[in-house]
Amino acid sequence: MENIAAGEEYLILAHRPFPEAQPYAETGPIFLHRRECEAAAPSGDLPQILRQSEEYILRGYGADQRIRYGSGKVVSRAQMISYATALLGDPETAFVHVRSASNNCYQARIERA
Repeated sequence: MENIAAGEEYLILAHRPFPEAQPYAETGPIFLHRRECEAAAPSGDLPQILRQSEEYILRGYGADQRIRYGSGKVVSRAQMISYATALLGDPETAFVHVRSASNNCYQARIERA
């Protein structure tokens, strides 16, 4: 997984990272390489795409796909893994979304291993 280089062809699609429409199911743009590229391999480290900015919004969601109020927080890149780990330490949190701190764009979903 890598950023799209200047001048490279890409696709822009509307993406809703939830299985069905509901009040918390935000839809936003995602940018994809037009060419085929490899997905990031699972690891305990941040993928390259999440090393681009200094701050991100992390937000926990329940199994019902609803925001867990009080879980959303702007964190530095250095705090991302520890805060996601803390959110997932609560059994009521099913997954965590990582979003851009500047534009609220969806970046990734973090789940328990």
